[in-house]
Amino acid sequence: MESIRRQNPQAALMSLEAQAASARGGFACLFSTADEYETALITERRAQGRYTQGRSYWPLALFIGCALIVAGTVLLFA
Repeated sequence: MESIRRQNPQAALMSLEAQAASARGGFACLFSTADEYETALITERRAQGRYTQGRSYWPLALFIGCALIVAGTVLLFA
């Protein structure tokens, strides 16, 4: 604090302004809204391949199995 008093007021003011600008820079956010953040996050995750759906044959196999059970039941009681 003593070193600031020994400087001239203009230099002290400029020093404080520079320190304030530096401090504000650390808290700056790249996005102005939450929507911008979420859009960027989803875009990045899509680029990484996180939202791709893998091929699963279970639904088709279950459908065919149920169809065979129904057909067998119909043939049994017909």
